[in-house]
Amino acid sequence: MRGEQTSYSPVFLGLTSLFITCLLISNIIASKLMQVGGIVLPSAVILFPVTYILADVFTEVYGFRKTRMVIWIGFAANAFMSMIFLIAIALPHPSFFANQAAYATVLGSTPRILLASLAGYWAGEFSNSIVLSVLKKATKGRHLWTRTIGSTIVGEGLDTVLFIGIAFAGTVPAGTLGGMMLAQYLFKVSYEVIFTPLTYLVVGFIKRKEHIDTFDSEVVYNPFKLGE
Repeated sequence: MRGEQTSYSPVFLGLTSLFITCLLISNIIASKLMQVGGIVLPSAVILFPVTYILADVFTEVYGFRKTRMVIWIGFAANAFMSMIFLIAIALPHPSFFANQAAYATVLGSTPRILLASLAGYWAGEFSNSIVLSVLKKATKGRHLWTRTIGSTIVGEGLDTVLFIGIAFAGTVPAGTLGGMMLAQYLFKVSYEVIFTPLTYLVVGFIKRKEHIDTFDSEVVYNPFKLGE
């Protein structure tokens, strides 16, 4: 059966929960740096690309309209979590609490970093979903790998440029800034490519389980048109 569901199945709700969980954990662990072959990356790169894989699954199976809703839920959850962290850090603490600085270092975000995170996420996830939806119609549902990888190339590119550009422009040399962007971008795209076989398995399983394979028809590719 081809079409679009009008209700939210347990599978859809489970995937939505997993998407938001991966997003929030990624933002919590982002301040921990790791080094791979001399290249320094935020540890969030081990998990954040999963949100793009899940967004691919959402768009491929359920269509852009439902994916748009999930992206906005993730955006709101991330903003709410960051706000609560800032409030918790600002609360007065007893003199015997010796971990205030460490707590603030791990969970605190400057307004600039928070803005960079939200802007990168918003632009990257929406562009990823739109590109995949358009490519699915253009390829008539064939060659899934072309749209999962193609959409990631666009989405992760925007996310990386916006996040690093907003967060670090003017604080590090231009050459270093460009190197940070390139390293993170290549890592994230490679992540998608490596996990493409798994994406095939997950998409195939969910389509059979849900009996749905949505081709977006007359969809309005506007992030703010939640009802269309």
